[in-house]
Amino acid sequence: MGKDSFWKKTSIRYTIFIYFTVSALVALLLSGVALYVQMSRQLTAAVQEENQAVLGQVSRSVDSYLRTIMKLSDSLYYGVIKNADLSREAINSRITLLYDNNKDSIANIALLSKDGELLEAVPAARLKTGLDVREEEWFGNTLERTDNLHFTIPHVQYIFDNSENQYRWVITLTRAVEITQGTSTDQGILLIDIRYSSLQQILENITLGNQGYLYMISSSGQLICHPRMQLIETGQMTENVMAAAGYRDGSYREEFGGEMREVSVKSVGYTGWKLVSVTPEKGLPLGTLKMRLFVVFVVASFLLVLVLINAFISSRITNPIQELEKSVNAIEEGELDTEVYTGGSYEIQHLGRSIGDMAKRIKALMEDIVTEHESKRKSEFDTLQSQINPHFLYNTLDIIVWMIENEQKQEAVKVVTALARFFRISLSRGRSIIPVKDELEHVRNYLMIQQMRFKNKFTYVIRAGEDVMELAGLKLMLQPLVENAIYHGMEFMDGDGEIMIRVYREGEELWFQISDNGLGMTQEQLDGLLSDRPHVSSRRGSGIGVKNVNERIRLYFGEHYGLSIQSEPDEGTVITIRLPAQQYTETMEKEGT
Repeated sequence: MGKDSFWKKTSIRYTIFIYFTVSALVALLLSGVALYVQMSRQLTAAVQEENQAVLGQVSRSVDSYLRTIMKLSDSLYYGVIKNADLSREAINSRITLLYDNNKDSIANIALLSKDGELLEAVPAARLKTGLDVREEEWFGNTLERTDNLHFTIPHVQYIFDNSENQYRWVITLTRAVEITQGTSTDQGILLIDIRYSSLQQILENITLGNQGYLYMISSSGQLICHPRMQLIETGQMTENVMAAAGYRDGSYREEFGGEMREVSVKSVGYTGWKLVSVTPEKGLPLGTLKMRLFVVFVVASFLLVLVLINAFISSRITNPIQELEKSVNAIEEGELDTEVYTGGSYEIQHLGRSIGDMAKRIKALMEDIVTEHESKRKSEFDTLQSQINPHFLYNTLDIIVWMIENEQKQEAVKVVTALARFFRISLSRGRSIIPVKDELEHVRNYLMIQQMRFKNKFTYVIRAGEDVMELAGLKLMLQPLVENAIYHGMEFMDGDGEIMIRVYREGEELWFQISDNGLGMTQEQLDGLLSDRPHVSSRRGSGIGVKNVNERIRLYFGEHYGLSIQSEPDEGTVITIRLPAQQYTETMEKEGT
């Protein structure tokens, strides 16, 4: 038995077992418990030292940034507000000058009275309608602890009714100030909205090795900045912020989310905020270990062996599967004639043959379904048409017999001629779809026959523009409706009847409207006319023409099209037909006729 023959008979399970067992044995021989313990200790020490250095650097950057904001706060208070009499002088220009010098990091500067009144705001803004700032938590805290600067956590700016800042994220700094107005001095609040993006930029470019990250919290454990803030806010991720809030500055080892990780904490100056670095144990770097050369040599040798073994495994196992996947994807996209791949191991060969057989059976079943559907559709058309055709013929022959009996030979000749034209269009070589002009000619012949039968009983008018003549219509669609208008609506009228047929196009839709001034129908009769309930018919009408016309339209053009009827007793009836506006030639090409 040759090598190729051996692989063809070997199962995927056995192949994976042999080669991955070899990989595991090599890994066990090269990985010692002592080396692992030593590496782990050095890794932990190196990561802690590196993280503390990074935290110290970031802490200094954040502290420097916040001190710049605090200096701006001092400049606003001691240089502008404290020595100004607001009742006699305007300070807006001096506040604006300071704002312009710091607008890259500042969103708003505002001065509020202790009663919540907005005294100054830069850039120009006003308090949100209905908002009482005295009810805000930061307002009360600021007035209670007047010697402190107060920082909020990041939030969407909601105080000012300013469309430019409406959805901007800010951190609000507030402090109590003395406001002089004339001879009176009172407390107020200086508010500075810090752009959250400017603080976020300090933390965004910090990397802590593989899978490590840095975030910042308040002293109470509320998140200020986190690289995965959106995931946390939507509940897709959690962070161990409450534990971090209780840590003092230093390094810790904790378990969170089912994994061990190294955590370092560093406080940020005046604010009480804490910077927290997180490095998952599985992402610890190897670059700072003392045994780097030895580990690199061992790992490189180990990886080289694994690469060679796994490359061979991949070529033997995954390539046939990929080829089979391409065949399955082609079948999934509808290409049932695709030649299915049957190479590789025994299981893949068997699976490929099974999929190929399945595709052939699916194709055969689909062809049978299409054939059966077309046959059923044609049968339904023929059945519906056969219910209508005898009715046309019986009534017309009745008219001809009546005329001959009454020695009206010339009129009978006209009726026979009209009848011949009538049936020439009725046959239409077996087609159900005919041009609108033929359908109108068909109903015109029918009306002429009936008008000769009922002399001085009714008149008719057919109105249709040239733009609809070559559109596609349904054969024997109008005649049953006109027949009902004559027999059900006008047969027992005392005066002259009027029948109007109007055909017009609106956009992508074709409309037929058949109206008469006959006896009309009650709502109960209207409800039953298109339903499956049996209803009373006249002695000459078929009683099923309207329902069958509606069914034929929906069967051929879809459920969105069909008849609608409006009628009032003693007022008349209007029947509207809705069809798609399709060219007859294009419709016949689609049908393959």
